[in-house]
Amino acid sequence: MPLNEYLAIPAILIPCCTLIGLCVGSFLNVVIHRLPKILEASWLADAAEMRGEAAPKSEQLGLATPRSRCPHCGHLIGALENIPLISYVLLRGRCRHCRAAISLRYPLIEALTAALSAAIAWKFGYGWQTAGGLLLVWALIALTFIDLDTFLLPDDITLPLLWGGLLFNLNQTFVTLDAAVIGAMTGYLALWSVYWLFKLATGKEGMGYGDFKLLAAIGAFLGWKALPAVILLSSVVGACVGIYLMVFARHGRETPIPFGPYLAGAGVLAIFFGDALSALFVPI
Repeated sequence: MPLNEYLAIPAILIPCCTLIGLCVGSFLNVVIHRLPKILEASWLADAAEMRGEAAPKSEQLGLATPRSRCPHCGHLIGALENIPLISYVLLRGRCRHCRAAISLRYPLIEALTAALSAAIAWKFGYGWQTAGGLLLVWALIALTFIDLDTFLLPDDITLPLLWGGLLFNLNQTFVTLDAAVIGAMTGYLALWSVYWLFKLATGKEGMGYGDFKLLAAIGAFLGWKALPAVILLSSVVGACVGIYLMVFARHGRETPIPFGPYLAGAGVLAIFFGDALSALFVPI
């Protein structure tokens, strides 16, 4: 039996996507941690060059090299210490060398990526929709945690994701190409308009350009009909969290709150319940 026929069997496809999701989740931990540092080093080098100065010395950091180390003692993490989820359990959440605690976020991201990968395979089955859904979900997970840590939504992820959505929809993988193009345009312009209206009214910036590009990427994948639900859900949840933080965590009005995680969360909901959500706002 050809491989594609094996993968068409849900009992084979779903476990395969789960295992792949675990491995990708481990890699996403690296991306989340290192990509902002790589970008910062690049920006500092560019700024120094514009000033006619020597680039500041920094560690030569890439996504693949150097090998991961314990942040406490510098112990190089071996292959057997880097098995998704399993190594964390066997090591009891501590570095094998210095016994310092390992952040629980690492296995949680691996588990989240595996769970959503399995759910994508279950929903769409074998085909291009699963491939596109996996790509979108993995990127949204990375963007969520990068934004939470740094208030950045890097172009290195959002722009390829936008073009990837249009590419997948050349064959109407999720929506027609027309709907995808309009979705990308509408997603960007919707938040761009909110940004400028807020800035003209208050003189302050209410969000970053990365939010525009992220919503454009979601629109490129899921089409323009998904955008009203994505915008409303992300705005309502973001507002509720903001009110909670001001009331209970004593955050001031000037304390920034990243909007990317709410857009990403609403985008994930739209992947699984897009038709039902769209029907609430746009007659089908």
